[in-house]
Amino acid sequence: MLILKTLHIWMVISWFAGLFYLPRIYVNLAMVPADSVAERDRLLLMAGKLYKFMTPLGILAVITGLWLWFGYGFQGGWLHAKTTLVAVLAAYHWHCGRLLGDFRAGRNARSHVWFRFYNELPVVVLLIVLFLVVLKPF
Repeated sequence: MLILKTLHIWMVISWFAGLFYLPRIYVNLAMVPADSVAERDRLLLMAGKLYKFMTPLGILAVITGLWLWFGYGFQGGWLHAKTTLVAVLAAYHWHCGRLLGDFRAGRNARSHVWFRFYNELPVVVLLIVLFLVVLKPF
């Protein structure tokens, strides 16, 4: 069980690295001048590679988390709250992919300031999840 927990934590950390960094790339993309094609293309390439890298990590983080939950019978309201927040993160991840598609198609209508705030959602969710996992308040 400790090996599975270790793998789960590793997958979560790796997934969060992507969730933290991808929107930062979007901040930069939103600031690229229209005539700076090379910079835009480079940032799109970086964002696309990061999204492809972090997607399997997110899937594996969820799979190992479910394996821990159902395989070892963890219980408590805290776990249901955590699972709900993981679903929010999965939706956030999916939305990041949609935003990448908008950037690729030249349809982004959001400012770099919006992306700066958008980037903070996984930080807040991670903090709440950590408190739930460590304190198990209910």
